[in-house]
Parts: sequence; C-alpha cells; structure tokens
Amino acid sequence: MKRDVIIIGGGIAGLCTAYYLQKSGRKVTIIDEADITNSTSFGNAGLLSAFDKSPLSCPGVVSNTLKLMLKGQSPAIIHPTLDFKIYKWLLNFIKNSNEKRTKKTMMLFEKYGEITLNLYEKMIKEDNLDFDYYRDGMLSVFTEDKSYKERLKKYNYTDDERFKIFKKDELKEYLPSADIKKIKGAILFKKNARFDSGRVMLELKKHLLDAGVEFILNEKIDSIRIENNEVKHIISSKSVFYEAEHFIMSTGYKTALASKYCNKDLMMTPAKGYSITFEMPKEFIPKVSTIFNDLFIVMTPRRDNVRFTSKLEIGSDDPAIIEKQIDSIKKNFFEYNQTFEMNNEVYWSGFRPLTPNDIPLIGRDEDVNNLTYCMGLGWLGMTFGPALGSIISDLVVNDKKNAQSDDILMFSGFYQ
Repeated sequence: MKRDVIIIGGGIAGLCTAYYLQKSGRKVTIIDEADITNSTSFGNAGLLSAFDKSPLSCPGVVSNTLKLMLKGQSPAIIHPTLDFKIYKWLLNFIKNSNEKRTKKTMMLFEKYGEITLNLYEKMIKEDNLDFDYYRDGMLSVFTEDKSYKERLKKYNYTDDERFKIFKKDELKEYLPSADIKKIKGAILFKKNARFDSGRVMLELKKHLLDAGVEFILNEKIDSIRIENNEVKHIISSKSVFYEAEHFIMSTGYKTALASKYCNKDLMMTPAKGYSITFEMPKEFIPKVSTIFNDLFIVMTPRRDNVRFTSKLEIGSDDPAIIEKQIDSIKKNFFEYNQTFEMNNEVYWSGFRPLTPNDIPLIGRDEDVNNLTYCMGLGWLGMTFGPALGSIISDLVVNDKKNAQSDDILMFSGFYQ
C-alpha cells in the first residue's frame, strides 16, 4: 500500500507537521521507533522562551561556562571523543557565538515565537486541546553579579508590556523559594509562555488519532531506498517496506538515515539533558516559569507538579540517568534557594538535537525530490513546533521549492 505522506519521527516537530498536513487534507502516517512518551519533546521544561532569552551560542558563553566549571556549577560537560564531527560542531558553535549572529537569531526567535504562540492558542480554542497553557512571562534570575549587570545594560529603558526589573520583595512573590541574600537580581520578561509539554504531546497525539492520522509506533526505520532522485521506500528493522508520495524526516538528533542514504551531512550534535518532575510545598511553588540564567536550570510550575530541566552533555551517547547529574542539578538549585522536600520525584534524560547556531534544519532535500527535513530544534522544539509544522506543511502541500518559501530561506540552518 502506497501512503500519501510519511513522517519519520513523532516528536513535537513531527506531530505539528502532521497536524497542519491533516488540516490541509493530506493523509498522514507517523512512524516512530518508540511510543512518543519518552521523547525529548515529552521531557521538555515547557518554557516557551522565544523572547528576551539569548540563544545557546551567544557572546561570552565559552568564558562563562569555564568560570562555572571552576566553581563546580557548570551545566555543560564535554566528554572526550574520537568523533571528529563533534569537534567540527564545537568550532562552528564558537564561531557563531558573536554579537551579530546573536542579534539575528533573537530577531528570528521573536518572529517565529510569536507565530507559534498564536498557533498554540488557536489549537486550544478551535480543537479544545488542554495544554495547561499560560502566557504569563518568564522570570530570569541571576546568581552572578556580572551577568546581571550586563543584562541591565540591554534593558536600560522602560517597556511595561515587555519586561519588569524586580525588587527583592517582588522576587519573593514570584519565586518564594529564593534565598534573597544570594540572588543578584531578577527580570520578568512578560512575552513568554509555558505549558505542560507531556500533556501537549498526549493531547496532540489523541487529536491526530481522532482526525485519522495513522501512527505506527515502536517501529524503527533502518534504511532508505532512493531511485531516480526519489525515495522509493523506507525499510524498518522488522523488514517492513513503506512507500509514500512524500517523506518527512523528523528524527531529532539522529542523522544516520540522512548521512548514509541521502549524502546529507547535517551539522547537528546530540546534547544530553535531564529533567526532574516532582511535587513541592504549595508555599514554595513559583508563580511563573523561572530560568536561573547562570545555572542553566529551568523551573516550570504545572497543574499537578513542578519540573526542573538542566545539563548539557556533549559527546555522550549513554541514555542512562546518571545519579550524580541529578544530584548536581539539585545542589546547584538549593545553593540559591531554601531547602524543601521534593516528593514523588520522576527522573528523565534525553538528547536535544543542537545545531551550532540554534537555527533548525528545515526544508526540502535539493537532490531527493520527495524528501523534506524538519529537525535540529535543540531544546526549542516546543517553542517553535507549530510554526515549523505549518512551514513544512505549506512546502509539501503546495509543492514549493525551498527558494519559493521566505520562511525556509530565513529560518533554516541550510541557508544560514
């Protein structure tokens, strides 16, 4: 049986692309090697941080990381490896960590972040989806005096709709767990939003199933057969052949299919991260999603619990939850917060697909006519998922070339 559109990968990029393709009248099949409930998207913090948050590759990131390493608080770990591609990625990352690139990236983040929030809100309203969604801002907390003063230089004006610089008593209202004496400062950036990422994934999956999208789960795609510049079929580890009019590769950090069968050298590396989901005393629950700017810890309140996310391990392919990394997250957090009991803890680890300039890899393959990519979203998959899904859907439904899509030319790492 020849299908219409097959999406390889059921993360947020895959689900959102399926959502808009289905809305456009296409018949969609999603094939995923797991069941989506332990994907990187599922373990996301739930902070939609397109506004007033620097990308990972920004000026000073290398020196600041080294400084935190000396203090034993660095979220970044680079494991020794013989994989030359990782060192190539690191060199590109350092090259992109400049003021000009950061300014351009943040402008793109704002454009597509606003589109995404509008699309999430439209999903919630039109399809009655429960995302536990709030657009109530992002609290950025600074534990280093230098980084706080540098940020204040950029926000030395008044814009009540965009941000508010907090006094100590105002910080306590929003982050009651804070050890005020150790916090250097805090700014509420009002344009950001938050939700429960796991709930979003499950709600989207249910909606898509009800809308007729086919899910083939726990099925790993091992190879691709290309003939006459088109994907003829893909083959699973169970030796099942799948044919389709069009294929969308949304495989997260996994690039083997693209490199081995499509001769596509995707500049992307897996970065391992962790989350801790737990219950905490009501009097300490933060009012909004909070990022500890100098510790790379995000803390997001949810309907039934709270979630931490942190850590950035480069050069690791070990999916296991390492206890010392969990302990490190807790130690760094409680260094600047009052002690409280974390109940019913659930740990998670996964790999974020990072590009060296924080720009996703989206667009049609220039040699394989019926293959499109939608990957490389790093930890910002939830922040841009719907925007990218709508862009890819437009590309496929209207049979556009990359050059005919302004969005691809602006927001694809293939053209940056």
